Amino acid sequence: MLFYYFQSKKDLYHYLVDYALDIVREQYISLIDMRNRDFIERMRQATQIKMRCFAENPSVFNFLGTFFLETKPDLPSYLSEQYEQLLAEGQAIMYDNIDTSLFRRDVDVDKVFKLIQWAMDGYQNEIISSLKDKQLSEVDFQPYWQEFYEYLTILKKSFYHA
Repeated sequence: MLFYYFQSKKDLYHYLVDYALDIVREQYISLIDMRNRDFIERMRQATQIKMRCFAENPSVFNFLGTFFLETKPDLPSYLSEQYEQLLAEGQAIMYDNIDTSLFRRDVDVDKVFKLIQWAMDGYQNEIISSLKDKQLSEVDFQPYWQEFYEYLTILKKSFYHA
């Protein structure tokens, strides 16, 4: 039946890439509020949305994980353009319209952006790994969120001025 819908495995792969990119755009990127100019608060919101999207679509994110690891994915031009546009949108959502006056004057804001992003990504990966074999509908996420918020508070104390 597979070849009834797709002429080749490559066509199926392209369909899956397109589907996964649409999920990320519609259920993650489009939901982030760009009006919030506080970088850490925007990261908080983005992480919550991303985790909810991951919980609802774990196979999509696992597929994208393997896709993003490819140095030069073999895609038709329309998918390459969608992929590049999605990367640009993701970058803009995280870094455009940020109020850099919130940061301490003695820190390099671009380096702080990277440190905070690495910290968030690392924490997210740790949580995803610890939940790997669990039924997500049965997990109480409140302790995870509480710990996450505590880390965000530390980041604010470290990099924002009083």
